[in-house]
Amino acid sequence: MPLIGDIAPGFQARTTKGRINFPDDYKGKWVILFSHPADFTPVCTTEFIKCATMQEEFRQLNTELIGLSVDSLYSHISWLAAIKEKVAYKGLKNVDIDFPIIEDLNMEIARKYGMIHPRASYTPEEFLDKFEATGGSFNFMESSTETVRAVFIIDPRARIRAILYYPFSNGRNIEEIKRLLVAMQISDKHNVQTPENWHPGDDVILPNPVSWDEAKERLKENKEGNTCGDWFLCLKEDPEK
Repeated sequence: MPLIGDIAPGFQARTTKGRINFPDDYKGKWVILFSHPADFTPVCTTEFIKCATMQEEFRQLNTELIGLSVDSLYSHISWLAAIKEKVAYKGLKNVDIDFPIIEDLNMEIARKYGMIHPRASYTPEEFLDKFEATGGSFNFMESSTETVRAVFIIDPRARIRAILYYPFSNGRNIEEIKRLLVAMQISDKHNVQTPENWHPGDDVILPNPVSWDEAKERLKENKEGNTCGDWFLCLKEDPEK
């Protein structure tokens, strides 16, 4: 599976918005590529409704959403129609899922991105039963077809910048994915880092000095807006504030 810093694997695919050629079709844009276990499942439905209601917020951050599961294109279309026509969630109704969802029946893309975790769909009891019944020879890889809740945040140069995994049973925090995206964009633009639970407007962290001389200079600095508890932790106001 690819790692943070790797170039995102390329692919061509049919989607609910037509064919896409990734990453060429998304040059100069950030992309959030995320997988879901299956269409017509309740947790996935809530996630997709939330993503759809935030799609314009992501676009304002030069970011596009792409979903994926191993269901067929026609299953995707039927599910999206059902969401729009029948589902209400947290007061949201008639939600149109307008970002592409990839058809990946042969699991080629899912495997490229390490989205299939063979043991994830089994409870501990089921795992032991299968393992003991086959004398330890049960092939979990061949038996698994569902994709876990994976998230890949990919930058405009097609480099993977963040990877998140959630289990089948628990939905993702889409607001947190957006928060992380904004934090990375701020870091790239201003050469800063962000502290725990950073939100836009909070102080940011200056990169660490790389030599003792730089550390001593850091302690001498008294720039307006900078707060240094010691050489290894200096904060300054959010440059976008």
